[in-house]
Amino acid sequence: MNYNLQRKSQLDARELMLLESEVKTYGKNMVVAYVLWYFLGIFGAHRFYMGKIGTAVTQLILSLTFFGMAVTMVWWIVDAFLVHTWVKERNAYVESNIIDQILVQKPISSDYHY
Repeated sequence: MNYNLQRKSQLDARELMLLESEVKTYGKNMVVAYVLWYFLGIFGAHRFYMGKIGTAVTQLILSLTFFGMAVTMVWWIVDAFLVHTWVKERNAYVESNIIDQILVQKPISSDYHY
């Protein structure tokens, strides 16, 4: 994350606004993730939202049986502590990719003299 902060210092105000807009568009929302976790977490909805399809399908299948529901309840509680990290990591990844795209398109500075 510190690496992104250093790279963001190379951007001007317009580029920072573009970055923020793109992260909001392509990143994940913490509130949405927790609402999905709270109301539909037993069925893996928050994991589908975060792109963790394999474990989301596993949670969904497990929740169809009585024994599986007990396992999924424990899993659901553990996920309460993980969702925050998943969203932050995903958004940092998206931010890094967008910064890369902005910096690649930026013209090379002519401030360097021989």
